[in-house]
Amino acid sequence: MTYLDHAGATLFPQSLLKAFTDDLNTNIYGNPHSQSISSKLTYDTIEHVRYRLLQHFNTTVEDYTVIFTSGCTAALKLVAEAFPWVPGSQKEPGSWFCYLSDSHTSVVGMRGITAALNVSSVSVKPAEMMSRTTDSRAEELDGQTPLLFSYPAQSNFSGTKYPLAWIEEIKSGKLRPVRVPGRWFVLLDAASYVSTSPLDLSAHPADFVPLSFYKMFGFPTGLGALLVKNECASRLRKTYFGGGTAAAYLAGEDFYLPRRSIAERFEDGTVSFLDIIALKHGLDNLERLTGGMANIKQHTFALAHYTYTVLSTLKYANGSPVVRIYSDTDFSDPDVQGPILNFNVLDENGEIVGYSQVDRLAGLYNIHVRTGCFCNTGACQQHLGISNDDIKKNLQAGHVCGDDIDVIDGRPTGSVRISFGYMSTFEDAQTFLKFIIATWLCGCNMVNCPSPAETVSPVMASPRENGFTCDNNIANKHTPKRNILESQLSTSSPPGATSVSPQLAEGPSERDTTEGSGNSIEVQPVPVECATNASRMPVTVTNIYLYPIKSCAAFEVAQWPVGNQGLLYDRSWMVVNQNGVCITQKQEPRLCFVQPQIDLEINVMTIKAEGMDPISVSLEEDVGTQMPISQSKVCSHRVQTYSCGGRSAAWFSEFLGRECYLIRQCPDVKRNAKENHEKGEAPVMASSLSLVNEAQYLLINQTSVLQLSDHITARLGESLPLQKLIHRFRANIVISTNEPFEEDKWDNIAIGSLHFKVMGPCHRCLVICIDQQTGQRNKEFLQSLSSTKDRKTNFGIYLMNHPERSFSIPNTLSVGSQVLPVEKNITCSWSPEEQTTG
Repeated sequence: MTYLDHAGATLFPQSLLKAFTDDLNTNIYGNPHSQSISSKLTYDTIEHVRYRLLQHFNTTVEDYTVIFTSGCTAALKLVAEAFPWVPGSQKEPGSWFCYLSDSHTSVVGMRGITAALNVSSVSVKPAEMMSRTTDSRAEELDGQTPLLFSYPAQSNFSGTKYPLAWIEEIKSGKLRPVRVPGRWFVLLDAASYVSTSPLDLSAHPADFVPLSFYKMFGFPTGLGALLVKNECASRLRKTYFGGGTAAAYLAGEDFYLPRRSIAERFEDGTVSFLDIIALKHGLDNLERLTGGMANIKQHTFALAHYTYTVLSTLKYANGSPVVRIYSDTDFSDPDVQGPILNFNVLDENGEIVGYSQVDRLAGLYNIHVRTGCFCNTGACQQHLGISNDDIKKNLQAGHVCGDDIDVIDGRPTGSVRISFGYMSTFEDAQTFLKFIIATWLCGCNMVNCPSPAETVSPVMASPRENGFTCDNNIANKHTPKRNILESQLSTSSPPGATSVSPQLAEGPSERDTTEGSGNSIEVQPVPVECATNASRMPVTVTNIYLYPIKSCAAFEVAQWPVGNQGLLYDRSWMVVNQNGVCITQKQEPRLCFVQPQIDLEINVMTIKAEGMDPISVSLEEDVGTQMPISQSKVCSHRVQTYSCGGRSAAWFSEFLGRECYLIRQCPDVKRNAKENHEKGEAPVMASSLSLVNEAQYLLINQTSVLQLSDHITARLGESLPLQKLIHRFRANIVISTNEPFEEDKWDNIAIGSLHFKVMGPCHRCLVICIDQQTGQRNKEFLQSLSSTKDRKTNFGIYLMNHPERSFSIPNTLSVGSQVLPVEKNITCSWSPEEQTTG
């Protein structure tokens, strides 16, 4: 695995977990809100951790208080709720909340609280702050109205480090975010910064410092803190009081006295004391493994600088750059740039390759990156040139934060981010660079691709004196370090580096991605016959497959009943682990050997696999009181299921060598599909889904498969049988057209008396890399697909029973039936209702 999302969550070392569990096995920790021996041990340990944290940031309990929260977001919310805001009025301007536009969503969200209090809020762009000059003499503080300015020590989008000197300049009045009367307080969002850089609060005494510990240690998660300057802590106001925060109160009278300790006053309820104890071991291990934050800063920046240097010089044969890097710096100074690189890949013509396509292709090499806007819309708009109107138009087009709609009207909606942590190695950087080179420059396997050094010009690759080194054994101060530009001349790692896992040569990642999703396009329908030559051969159905058990082998039929959820019994069952989580071929490729066969006459599904005795499962939907009902998830959709019993569970557990169960969708609880419709169009009744990923049917075109086969043959040097390729795409309906990829132009189709609506393309994942006969992986298939379809990994189209075309249930779909497609954006007098059985 090559893990490059340390800015999202860093990895935890095994030694941290062992030290923590050894601690729990040795000591009994009781609730700290008591006086027992075990409770006092917990209380004293928590206080020790507070001291250690302040020591880590070079300050003391005399200057700061540590308030534990559920995370950085909760710490920010606490400030927003407790800050002594003064509402504006006609006589008094009131407080202001000002924040840098390059801020995390959780900072910007504070304005929701200030708006309710009639407090003005405003964002300031980084360029505006940078351009403002400071007065050597502090401006006279005209008034004591509290004003709050928030900014990140390091941008989580680009890694830009903003001046810590702003803290004192703003508090002293030498620098003002906005020129309004009052006294400025500073909130320093340090969540991204402190994961790889030392923060000295004695030199830069921000009033409020929110933290997120999983970004620092990897474990525990769900725990953060707010460091509060003691001199302003008394100004914080609190209305709600929870357990442990009261010195005294009355249940029948409005009387309440808070505890004197600021931390205890704001830590409502019992803190997550075992997680807090884990922080001690996190701090111990960080120092033991790395030698301190200064070493981490140097090490991670060296990796980022090397990666930036190579990445920024990669060009196509026509001279066009391979990537567009979004950065405010040239990665020459670790004091102004953190170990984060943000970019988009470009094709030879300078067009954006969508971030979701890059993510899928990176997954082939088990490379883990982050994509989207990273909960930082302000920075995303700044670097990608997205206007406010663009954001609103993209929303109307169906794009929301976190989805895979990566390009709209040729413009990116987000980007790709990689980030390094203290356990990152030189091999991690080279593996990533080789992936970029192999996928977009070579069109070859990474094994045969040139090293990053061979793609860099001699000028860029020549040694150059600088102070940045890349030493993977960063705790060993006696290990000789290498100039990072010298590293470009060789693919070998620096002294002390750990080797990268051989996973790269073994096949694609087992990363849990969805098998695809579709986006509906509502347009005027017209049959293809209206615009094509009459001599064209008719489009027909060549194969029909159903997959009774999700992610298991296909069951091919010549004709089959169609129901409200699609083909009868298609993906009505699935295999789950002991936690009820669906197991797919991405985790267990051997599922392709499980062969379900359905006999409608005797109402039984027989399940076979080599080396196993067959078992049978009744098709009767018998959900008795003895069958426990449980909830599972399919592609983030919650579904109601029930167990098929101990016999099937034992069969699958023996075959897969792990505890698992066969479950079936409950018949009386329907799972509705997401319905997309044009603005102003009334939504139709939601269609029902089985345990499929996105839609009731998946259709592919064997003519398109043949064209893809040509590309794969050229890359592999060997031909592959057509049926083996078809099986990889796990379609329900296979057709044959005159030209490849005709299906991408369709809006509706009719097959006999059945009418289907096209819901959009299927965005392919790693499953197509698995040979359905052998279970072996080969990443060439997804790469070939990407190179065939303009860097896209779409193949096949999703279909749903047409919501406006009623038909009798059951109906039948048959091989040999004529397919009458309806194209997009062409007018014609024909209507699908005129088509009869073919």
